[in-house]
Amino acid sequence: MSDMTVRHNPGRERFEILDAGNVIGKAVYKEYDGGESPQRIFYHTVINEEYGGQGLAGRLATAALDSTVQAGSSIIPVCPFIKKFLAKHPEYSANVVPVAPAHLEFLDSALSARARG
Repeated sequence: MSDMTVRHNPGRERFEILDAGNVIGKAVYKEYDGGESPQRIFYHTVINEEYGGQGLAGRLATAALDSTVQAGSSIIPVCPFIKKFLAKHPEYSANVVPVAPAHLEFLDSALSARARG
């Protein structure tokens, strides 16, 4: 596990965890600017099955959320894993914005457009 790294891949709107350069997990988001400040809607987090149980999703979430806060964006937790992670890590609470219908409509529209494109 010494070759594990986390990187931000803004072109694909995701944070990735890599093992020896191979992507083995990701925390995917959409940028949303309909609020008072920039916001990141986290909607999917996954770690490849063979890497499960090693705490990698938590490591990925920590890096993704820390980077989001450092960038001055708020966290919108749609992803079930991110919601659960935030419940256990109150240090992020000042940077979390509750999910609103507008967030879900934006996300649905953006993902539908991507699927068609």
